[in-house]
Amino acid sequence: MVLALVLFLATYVGLLVFAKYRAYIALGSAAVFVVLGALGVLPAFDVFGAVDWNVIMMIAGTMGTVYFFIKSKMPALMADYIIEKMPNVKWVIIALSLFAGIVSAFVDNVATVLMVAPVALVVARKLDISPVPMIISIAISSNLQGAATLVGDTTSILLGKQANMNFADFFWYHGKPGLFFVVQIGAIVSALVLWVVFRNYNQKVRMDEKTVVSDYFPSVLLFGTILLLILASFIPQDQKPETTNGLICMGLMLIGLAREIIITRKPMEALRETLKEIDFFTLLLLTGLFIVIKGIEKAGVVDAIGKAFASISGGNLFLAYTLIVWASVLLSAFIDNIPYVATMLPVAAAIAEHLGVDPTVLYFGLLVGATLGGNLTPIGASANITGLGILRKEGHEVKNWDFMKISIPFTLAAVTSGYVLVWLFWGMGG
Repeated sequence: MVLALVLFLATYVGLLVFAKYRAYIALGSAAVFVVLGALGVLPAFDVFGAVDWNVIMMIAGTMGTVYFFIKSKMPALMADYIIEKMPNVKWVIIALSLFAGIVSAFVDNVATVLMVAPVALVVARKLDISPVPMIISIAISSNLQGAATLVGDTTSILLGKQANMNFADFFWYHGKPGLFFVVQIGAIVSALVLWVVFRNYNQKVRMDEKTVVSDYFPSVLLFGTILLLILASFIPQDQKPETTNGLICMGLMLIGLAREIIITRKPMEALRETLKEIDFFTLLLLTGLFIVIKGIEKAGVVDAIGKAFASISGGNLFLAYTLIVWASVLLSAFIDNIPYVATMLPVAAAIAEHLGVDPTVLYFGLLVGATLGGNLTPIGASANITGLGILRKEGHEVKNWDFMKISIPFTLAAVTSGYVLVWLFWGMGG
């Protein structure tokens, strides 16, 4: 167990220090766990089964579909409508952030940033302003609303799998308000924070002429993805394949690709351009981390952490809940929240078992702390990394403080409101 924990910590230090090589570090660490398992030094496990292929396919498929959506110029038309309705730059930023949040409640937050960021870039170009504040606000708002529904973020999908929750459970769970309502209150509070942060952005906005969109099929494709994911969530887990969501996302992406091939009559070019838009680096990173996490789980590290939390809390549920929320905020500020949540969900279950309580309040607290806490720093969430990557491609290198002067007040406001509400709904008498 000590060896597994040392390897795990070394992996995360490597991920933090050598961001450009994260996928290779994760895969290398996974290979070490597999080899040591085969040699009997660490417990052996099913490597293929350790990877959550449903999550991998969901992310890949959505990225492909979003590419067709961007190509259709629909984001540019959305930008026109936003500019038309808003009085100044401050409200443009807030509107784009809220829009990204709404979308992110139903689409993975990385995909949301990929979809909404082009809108922000077009707005910035048309208004002749820097896109940096808008892209940062979009990324952190996407992370916030990602916890609102089952299909909003990979972390929510992981929670749904762990707790056997369907789409409706995120709205109303066992007779009590679900995470959706907790997140919406957080969104309102954090929108007020953005209003304060950007209070001096009072430049007037104007629009020349609206973008013309001639191809609405990619928009139908994206909406179809969302609708099918929602409908699939109502099917009992034991009556559908584990990779149902992934198959839906991949299937609709392939429909879009097939249509692109028919229209262009250039199959290899269409395939190459679509594959170029899929972030294989992130997919490889997640694949490696799923294997590493299974390795430490098999070695007993997860259960040991659960016992340690239970011991520190002294059998007090409120203390255990508080530790999980704020430790998650701190830790997910420096490590990607997807592998962190994947690691901590079994830990939360172990803590609840040791305390003899329902794990729901700990699950929800974990998601609030980790999903929202990931906003504190540029490397705390995949959406942040994606947003900054988009800005870098546009020639904008964002310093840590430029990001954090927006993200810190936003995050603390959202986490505090979520922390209080989850305890009121699920901790008191839960």
